[in-house]
Amino acid sequence: MGTEPRGGSVKTGKMPEGEKTRQWKQEEDQQQKEEKREGLIEFYSSYKELFQFFCSNTTIHGAIRLVCSKNNKMKTAFWSVLFFLTFGLMYWQFGILYKEYFSYPVSLNLNLNSDRLTFPAVTLCTLNPYRYSAIRKKLDELDQITRQTLLDLYDYNMSLAQSDWSTLSTRKRSSRSLLHHVQRHPLRRQKRDNLVNLPENSPSVDKNDWKIGFVLCNENNEDCFHQAYSSGVDAVREWYSFHYINILAQMPEAKALDESDFENFIYACRFNEATCDKANYTHFHHPLYGNCYTFNDNSSSLWTSSMPGINNGLSLVVRTEQNDFIPLLSTVTGARVMVHDQNEPAFMDDGGFNVRPGIETSISMRKEITMRLGGRYSDCTEDGSDVPVQNLYSSRYTEQVCIRSCFQLNMVERCGCAYYFYPLPTGEEYCDYTKHVAWGYCYYKLLAEFKADVLGCFHKCRKPCKMTEYHLSAGYSHWPSAVSEDWVFHVLSRQNKYNITSKRNGVAKVNIFFKEWNYKTNGESPAFTVVTLLSQFGNQWSLWFGSSVLSVMELAELILDFTAITFILALRWFRSRQQLSPTAPPPNSHDNTAFQNEAPGLSTPHRFTVEAVVTTLPSYNSLEPHGSSRDGEVGHE
Repeated sequence: MGTEPRGGSVKTGKMPEGEKTRQWKQEEDQQQKEEKREGLIEFYSSYKELFQFFCSNTTIHGAIRLVCSKNNKMKTAFWSVLFFLTFGLMYWQFGILYKEYFSYPVSLNLNLNSDRLTFPAVTLCTLNPYRYSAIRKKLDELDQITRQTLLDLYDYNMSLAQSDWSTLSTRKRSSRSLLHHVQRHPLRRQKRDNLVNLPENSPSVDKNDWKIGFVLCNENNEDCFHQAYSSGVDAVREWYSFHYINILAQMPEAKALDESDFENFIYACRFNEATCDKANYTHFHHPLYGNCYTFNDNSSSLWTSSMPGINNGLSLVVRTEQNDFIPLLSTVTGARVMVHDQNEPAFMDDGGFNVRPGIETSISMRKEITMRLGGRYSDCTEDGSDVPVQNLYSSRYTEQVCIRSCFQLNMVERCGCAYYFYPLPTGEEYCDYTKHVAWGYCYYKLLAEFKADVLGCFHKCRKPCKMTEYHLSAGYSHWPSAVSEDWVFHVLSRQNKYNITSKRNGVAKVNIFFKEWNYKTNGESPAFTVVTLLSQFGNQWSLWFGSSVLSVMELAELILDFTAITFILALRWFRSRQQLSPTAPPPNSHDNTAFQNEAPGLSTPHRFTVEAVVTTLPSYNSLEPHGSSRDGEVGHE
């Protein structure tokens, strides 16, 4: 009886083997479900899994071939090479597009506009410097010295005006200083360079084989050079002009040279069939071109042309005779005309042209405006404020204004004085060899550097972003005609005191008008914008891969996942290295590893798997009597 309860308790605590197996499977399924539950952010476990998923699901053409042909290594290699080669070619095209975009190309736009045209400014010069009374005495002395120089060099006895001969008695007393400076810069002949080293038995050198010029030296006369010219006429004019400029620079004020006589030079002036008056012009003096008059330069009341044609422009009758002028400075007869925009100086050397005497010159104009893109698209300037050259002119910025200002500033810095042809900087004075002995030596040296762009003026001075130009075309005819010249000259003689012997060589007529009513505008616009760049990128991407912007995002996602997996794997490798590193046990510690890492929170818990091994116990029923065993079973039931 005592053994029955013990035997019954063993039977009661025993769990069937099938039920245990089902419980274990339920736990494993629940654990797998927990592991497969989608999280907020999760990554792939390997690079292979990442690339297989990308190639199987991306919208980029050709990527699926890398996965579906994995059983055929040759096809996989072929498609891999083709895929990456196409990828490289596409980015090569991207590089070309980037290069073209950052070169900032422009497109030229041509527009024809029809509107009332503002008539440009017109400058007219006498083409000969005037013998002003303030410097007449010194000019007569210079003419006497020049006469003797020409007699020594060319055996030419130059005839002088009556006023010149009247000063012969006082020349010795008054011209000592001028003669001294002229003798310091003498006009001489010199053999040409290719004839200097001729042998002694060579034939004599003819006068045609000589070049003529004048000598320029520094202050100590240690360094001299010969400013030579191949033409004797050019040499005499340049030498005379050099001394003439020194005489002009000695005048304390430019107002002493203001002896303009508008009515004596301009016989008739008419614009749009209306007579001009003194309010329509301004006057200035040019050292070589004499008295100059600028019409329509007043910004408050500008002339406008509503119709093209010769009757709707400016018509001038000018005097071209040369009484009381300086023949050694100018060798031509007539007048010089230049058309330019308002608030721009008239550079007669650059854009002017000559008007012949006895000729009616008809000049037709066509206006053209050029507008450039500034900033990155072209090296132009809006108003010259960003150009490192001070504007010495009282006008708006132009390229020629900047170049001349640059030369004048270098002249002041190097030579200590300013050149008379250009505006005077504040606090400076014009070059005069009575004060600056070697300024001519410095000037011609500096001029050679300027022409060779050693000074850098042509690089510093940039073009303006907006320019207005006038394209001119001229026609000529005799004026007045043979049948009308008698009455024309008779009227001019009564009205303008016109009394010259050679009638046709004393007057000229000029007509300036617009050729047509419209004008041309040349504008620039960006040829490659951001929109064009993105469009070209889309074209190239579609050409090589046949995909869209979303495909680009898929590629970006692939790169992001690749970076994240690399970071995670590197972090796991770093932690595993730390765990595998041996550590020395502390004193009084147990050697048994069963006591290590028992404190919670001291180390990171690791996931592990417990395997249950079930061993079937042997059956001991055979050791008991058969009857008692049967009775126990019955009792249990």
